[in-house]
Amino acid sequence: MRQNINNLVRGATFFQHAGVSIVYVFMPILAKNLTNSIFEVGIAVATFFFAQIMSSMYFGRISDKYGKRLIFIQIGFIGSAIAFGLHYFADNSFYLLLARLGAGIASGMIVPAMLAYTYESGKDKAKVASIISFHALGWLAGIVAAGIVNNEKTIFLISAGFFLVGLALSSRLPNYTIQKETGKGTTGIVIAKNKYLFLSLLLRHIGATSVWTILPLVLTEAFHAKLYEVSIVYVANTVTSFVLMNLMASKIKTKNITKFKIGIGLTVFVFLGMALMTSWWMAIPSMALVGITWAFLYIGGSIHLMENNPKSTSTGIFNSTISIANVIGPVVAGGIAFYYNNVSVMYFAVGICIVAFLVSLKIKR
Repeated sequence: MRQNINNLVRGATFFQHAGVSIVYVFMPILAKNLTNSIFEVGIAVATFFFAQIMSSMYFGRISDKYGKRLIFIQIGFIGSAIAFGLHYFADNSFYLLLARLGAGIASGMIVPAMLAYTYESGKDKAKVASIISFHALGWLAGIVAAGIVNNEKTIFLISAGFFLVGLALSSRLPNYTIQKETGKGTTGIVIAKNKYLFLSLLLRHIGATSVWTILPLVLTEAFHAKLYEVSIVYVANTVTSFVLMNLMASKIKTKNITKFKIGIGLTVFVFLGMALMTSWWMAIPSMALVGITWAFLYIGGSIHLMENNPKSTSTGIFNSTISIANVIGPVVAGGIAFYYNNVSVMYFAVGICIVAFLVSLKIKR
């Protein structure tokens, strides 16, 4: 029975992230087809993350306040299927903006409740790492599916289908009764208590997203990589992350906060390697190391928070912090690349990740 629940959670998690990632690949292309303004393209991309920030924090807190998980997961799946499906009908930038807003709200509702449900669904907390690894597997499947379909309209219907499959799997999950967390000002308390964790995560991810903004251009323009070669580079990330997260379920017994610090610290070497690369294939080991760092910091950070704080509230803030960085990073990258060059973005990421690691050392066990 327990194993069946774990498999259902794995499946729902897989289709949730596949539904998001298949759209992520084509979003800038669709936005550019609807408007000649690069500014409006940036707004369309940023709107999704702004909506996720607010949704994850708000619904994460509400989930703890009312002691409910499954209802937020299922409403999120329904809303995501509708919002991502509506992208298909967006024929101007305004309608696309509305669809992105709805997609950010709906998908942001799922993440904190799903993480908390995963943690609470069994006594064996090591299984949490195995289940969370299906985040990476879902992203891999979405990226591959986007490449196979190769049509920026059809992928939105497939994305909606992924969310409906996730809904079907989640409907078979038992509805646990969870103790309510009704304290006032809980969100502020969690942020203050874990300020160094959230700050180091924010700084690290600003560095990471600044690099992800210019990396495809570096690979294709500077090193003349073909699109399938770029895909190989990114697959190295998701495959490594998936494998390592599963190893954490049984083999890696390091304390969770130590895992988080290792993930932050190793990221420095990722971007240093990218700054020094002279061919597209040299990005593969760096991206494999990204998978390692992400596995350590995401598993370590999220489980540490859930062990010591209201679960859905703290993971909602955790994922909102990532979304904030997803908004800031591309803006920083654009500014540095415009005034200097693409390699300068890599060195910026090295510097900010060193600062992030130093901040993470202040986190108490």
